[in-house]
Amino acid sequence: MALRARRSGGDWGVCSAARFGRYAKPGLVKHPVWVHAVSLGETRAAQPFIQALLDQGESVLLTHMTVTGRAEGERAFAHAIEQGQLEQQWLPYDFPGSTRRFIAHYRPWAGVLIEREVWPNLLAAAQRAQVPMLLASARFSDQSLRQSLRVGSVMRRAYASFAAVYAQTLHDAQRLEQAGAVGVRVSGNFKFDIALPQDAIVRGKQFAAALRRKIIVIASTREGEDDLFVQAIARQVKRAQAQGTDIDEQVLYCLIPRHPERFEPAADLLAKAGLVYVRRSQLIKMGDDTATALRACSDAAVLLGDSLGEMPRYYAAAQVAIVAGSFAPLGGQNLIEACAVGVPVLVGPHTRNFEQAVVDAMDEGAAMRVPDAEAALQTALQLLNDPQRLSRMGEAGAHWVQKHTGAVRRVVAGLNEIKT
Repeated sequence: MALRARRSGGDWGVCSAARFGRYAKPGLVKHPVWVHAVSLGETRAAQPFIQALLDQGESVLLTHMTVTGRAEGERAFAHAIEQGQLEQQWLPYDFPGSTRRFIAHYRPWAGVLIEREVWPNLLAAAQRAQVPMLLASARFSDQSLRQSLRVGSVMRRAYASFAAVYAQTLHDAQRLEQAGAVGVRVSGNFKFDIALPQDAIVRGKQFAAALRRKIIVIASTREGEDDLFVQAIARQVKRAQAQGTDIDEQVLYCLIPRHPERFEPAADLLAKAGLVYVRRSQLIKMGDDTATALRACSDAAVLLGDSLGEMPRYYAAAQVAIVAGSFAPLGGQNLIEACAVGVPVLVGPHTRNFEQAVVDAMDEGAAMRVPDAEAALQTALQLLNDPQRLSRMGEAGAHWVQKHTGAVRRVVAGLNEIKT
């Protein structure tokens, strides 16, 4: 954890008392529903579920493992935190004493783990304290199943201890049952229930209209991918310049690293490639969509997305979204948010973490798979010259997301059954 924190930056509280289940003050929320969202992705996925709990009057204890997850929770639920309805805390390390003290201190009436955070001591402590635990929006790959089976009875007992398990897909459900879970239900993916911030959507579209340049968003790049896309962008920019196209008439490429610690390395890559770029943080200081900010974008080939919590705005401004994490063997990133905004999506070959969603989106005509970063940019540029196809793909994505909503409602209903 210390090494990870040093790489990422920020205050992780690696050796803090809370990481060992020790607290100086009583919990702010009384008998809450405890929701664990380990990092940024899970926190975003859990937002509609947590909001549904808050809307029905529940107090919520929200735990995390990472700084980015905690920061996103603080941003998304600032009002509930201010009102004393939601409290954030670090999840303790999975030691028997730490987990036992955590449960005894907060005394949740139920706990919900998001996607795949299954810790044996944590679940054993909850079971001893008679706190029913749910695994929600669960995804479970073949690799996860193999790892779980190798561990043996420890993980089998952990999965069997859940009061209810809600899987994203039928295949996830089947693998979870093989791992030891009992009575698994297929409820769908929380990410389909995302409530898009309409003000961000409006601002994104206004920005694109005022800029009068076509925009390609390259979202959630991870380790090794920034360089691939920077080099591909540099080749496209040189090709456009050779054809006599002025910079302010070219496509604006928006490069958005997944994690904040990689904002600076991405900026260094852009500078070394000789690409003129502007940072999103600079635009915010200039007044966001003021004439000065728009002029700065007009002079740049790349907009570096060095901000957090603005992905809907980026997608709304784009004509095409390339969802990264899939151009290196990293498992891919969530494409549902882009589809919900109504922007056509391109993904790379490595999408094991979101395989079912990617296949479904492609079957619906909302997404396409390409082999590498160069092909992604070339395909995106081709789509820009086919407005009718762009429109069809965007509409297909929005429709696909709409027809898969309901996972939050199903899990909340199951949780309410436990309470009664």
